[in-house]
Amino acid sequence: MLNTEAFEVRASGRFIRIAPRKVRKVADMIRSQPVAEALEMLTFSKSRGARVLRKLLDSAIASASEQNLGDVDSLVISRVMVDKGPNNRRWRPRAMGRATRINKFTSHVHLFVADGSR
Repeated sequence: MLNTEAFEVRASGRFIRIAPRKVRKVADMIRSQPVAEALEMLTFSKSRGARVLRKLLDSAIASASEQNLGDVDSLVISRVMVDKGPNNRRWRPRAMGRATRINKFTSHVHLFVADGSR
């Protein structure tokens, strides 16, 4: 279980149908950034992982404002964890009656937002 402190809010996305290495590339870009800068980076990024993280960041901001964590401008992304989910295995027919396995990777993403003024 993930322990969170009182001034930190978590948004989670599980079983997301994108490979973890693709999401980690974008997560490294926004880690420990202010929320306003991270939103701007995610908005203009062409990566598919950026769309996933943008939705999670919007959810975390809404949760922080609901819990009166502080002003939205003072929020900072404290942690981003991207873990591997289960693989979906598919089969592709090949020459001479053979088949090869195709792995469809999934991700579990946890995004933590904290008040940067504390």
